[in-house]
Amino acid sequence: MSKYGFVMNDEHGATEVGLVGEVPYYATIFTTRMTSNLDGYEETADRMAELVSAREGFLGMQSARGDDGLGITVCYWRTEEDITAWRSDLEHENAQDEGRGRWYAQYTVEVARVDRTIEFKRPS
Repeated sequence: MSKYGFVMNDEHGATEVGLVGEVPYYATIFTTRMTSNLDGYEETADRMAELVSAREGFLGMQSARGDDGLGITVCYWRTEEDITAWRSDLEHENAQDEGRGRWYAQYTVEVARVDRTIEFKRPS
């Protein structure tokens, strides 16, 4: 499991669950089921977090993985064009190939436009 756990730390994105930007914005929802071969996964996940956080239009990321290997990572983007640019990044493409070859038993990627958000935070 990547060291980021449920949410990213200050170095790579959102530090708590919450709003990431003014609507509308976009979300990529990456749902994965891992294989038992995780050699090199953590290093690659760390590198992808470093790369994506520097991308134009990247707004933040939240990620969770259960003990059963099911994971969900949501990345938030300003535009669909920003998502397309990230998808075609050469280092990201190489990591995708490695993921299909070793780490992922299955995955889905969904892209959604966020037009409205609702937030609740219990008072301290």
